[in-house]
Amino acid sequence: QNPSYVKHGVIHYSVPNLPSRVPRTASIALSNILLPILLKTGRRGGISALLKEDKGLRQGVYLLNGILTHAQIGKLYDLPSSDIDLLMAAF
Repeated sequence: QNPSYVKHGVIHYSVPNLPSRVPRTASIALSNILLPILLKTGRRGGISALLKEDKGLRQGVYLLNGILTHAQIGKLYDLPSSDIDLLMAAF
């Protein structure tokens, strides 16, 4: 399968270990992304509360309480998955 694709006019390159080629830059970039999320998580009282209010973050979740929430990954590996919005209502 080709790791490059165009979606919404943007070229995406989805290779999982690409950051390992530039570890320092990747670490800085990840810190810049994750620190605000971690701070927001603390202010909201935990990840569950943040996931309930932040749809964008919720869409980036692949597993919730051990349940696969990403349908495309489920299809790719022939695994069952559940809609995260339904799971969030249950937890």
